[in-house]
Amino acid sequence: MTLPDLPFDAQQIVAGLKPWIECESPTYDPAALARMMDLVAFECAAIGASVEIIPGRMGCGPSVRAKMPHKDLGKPGILVSGHMDTVHPIGTLAKNPFRVEGDKAYGPGIQDMKSGNYIALEAMRQIARAGLETPLPVTFLFTPDEEIGSPATRELIEGEALKNKYFLCPEPAHLNNAVTTGRYAIARFEITCSGKPSHAGANVKGGISAVRELAHRIIEIEAMTTEDCTFSCNDVTSGQWVNCVPSFARAQVLSMAKKQEDLDAGEAAMLALAGTRNGVEFTVKTTVVRPVWENEQPETMALYEIAKGLAAEIGMELPYVSSGGGSDANFSGALRIPSLCSLGVSGAGLHTLEEHIDIASIVPRTRLLAGLFMTLEG
Repeated sequence: MTLPDLPFDAQQIVAGLKPWIECESPTYDPAALARMMDLVAFECAAIGASVEIIPGRMGCGPSVRAKMPHKDLGKPGILVSGHMDTVHPIGTLAKNPFRVEGDKAYGPGIQDMKSGNYIALEAMRQIARAGLETPLPVTFLFTPDEEIGSPATRELIEGEALKNKYFLCPEPAHLNNAVTTGRYAIARFEITCSGKPSHAGANVKGGISAVRELAHRIIEIEAMTTEDCTFSCNDVTSGQWVNCVPSFARAQVLSMAKKQEDLDAGEAAMLALAGTRNGVEFTVKTTVVRPVWENEQPETMALYEIAKGLAAEIGMELPYVSSGGGSDANFSGALRIPSLCSLGVSGAGLHTLEEHIDIASIVPRTRLLAGLFMTLEG
């Protein structure tokens, strides 16, 4: 194994992260994502990469594909895949500004997953500055829509993964420094209710409220949760005029299961809810599905053992887990491509206003990524 002695500096990495965190990039704002991808493209080009900005679709922002210089450029190698979108709307920076407090750095998207993407690029930057060449060519793919299930980029991710031997995903590290070797299956649904409008003051009994029926449906759906398959509802919307009995209401549902057959059964149960009840038409549409990435696949565990050995050289334990949260490694894992996820920085509070990373974890995790880049071969 090769673990190069490269001059990683946690404070310099934190300083480099600052403009990334201060460029807010929520999934549903393609213009903000484009600004973020400009920053990313510049970083990649500065390392010497061949950079391509891929236009967005389905209302999502653009992606960046960067191929690092290599004598075998174009041959199967290592794909590093990460997302630049966050769940934090524009303005969150005012509530959770980028800052360093003790051994923690804060900011929207810093843990999930801008810091992981940044340290992966930092690993390549220091490898290039040292005049080293990785055994395999390395490609980076940064996408704009992971937080909504990657509907616009799944085809791109899978296509790029199939061109390579290994798939590395620097999502946040798990508790106790664990990496991910499997992820649960995930499905998303859009549910809608269509009732009957009327004036809520003059003729409230003349209408049939879609909102009321949706409220009952949400309770019913979340009550379907079991140990094998979970259901959670959010993004509830309807009309804006309170003096109208609402004739339309919608929401999104997230379902998650450890096994594909459990997710399939959950999807069937969701679709069976469609129909008319209490005078309200109820529809269910499956929108996005992430396939199960089965834990402990032989090809993934062989990759994990290499990472574990490199971590041992650093003096770092590296346990593994199967995770409930989805990532784009679901796609590569389902394709049986050797994959490791959660190679990013440790921290806590992802998707909250307390999102932060542990600065002490930055250098060891960056060194681990550099070790993988310099060790993995055909």
